[in-house]
Amino acid sequence: MPWKLASFGTLLAAVVLAGCSTSSADKDPVATESGHSRCEAKAAEFAIGKKASPELLEQARTRAGAQNARILKPNDMITLEYRSDRLNLNTDTNLVVTRVNCG
Repeated sequence: MPWKLASFGTLLAAVVLAGCSTSSADKDPVATESGHSRCEAKAAEFAIGKKASPELLEQARTRAGAQNARILKPNDMITLEYRSDRLNLNTDTNLVVTRVNCG
């Protein structure tokens, strides 16, 4: 009986550890349709000085090669995680874009 229990325990540990392994293909960055894997804020700097709108946000996101984008107003609550594939359009109280950055 102890051998069966020890064999079962070893088998269970091997199955659990196999689920934790990753292949090297999983570590490669995911490329967007345009071939970029991260946001390039310089390409979206044309938006500075313009009034923020959904259309402007989409144009800036596309030019920057970002996966997603958001408009940040003063005093907006934001998350602190850094995402290299996200474009931020920072605005003033009149919704005029003052800064463009990725993160």
